[in-house]
Amino acid sequence: MKTRYTVAFAMIAGFGLGAVAVQGLHAQAKPPVYYISEIDATNLDAYTKEYAPLAQASIKASGGRLVAAGENVTSFEGAPPTKRVAITVWDSLDKIQAWRNSADYKKAREIGNKYAKFRAFSVEGLAQ
Repeated sequence: MKTRYTVAFAMIAGFGLGAVAVQGLHAQAKPPVYYISEIDATNLDAYTKEYAPLAQASIKASGGRLVAAGENVTSFEGAPPTKRVAITVWDSLDKIQAWRNSADYKKAREIGNKYAKFRAFSVEGLAQ
């Protein structure tokens, strides 16, 4: 009988410790960082064919994820954004800076600068 109580107590204690550990890990999670690009394409066809695939590949290779992109932008207040907007999500601002300094992105951007003007900024997301 004592063995059963010991096993039951050990299971309850293990469950409690596991729950505390999971809560601690969730509390330490950093919120994502969103990178927003406003793009004024002067040659949309060339931008789409030559620049966009290279930029998207560099984002993926650097750990970012494209979550929205396109020309269907609705402005609710203030001056409207440029014709095209892209939003990527990253683990940290450091990852964004590493991506922007990468050779792949710089190569893509040389092409992109021929066909568009860019404005970009980031904002820290909220912890889940």
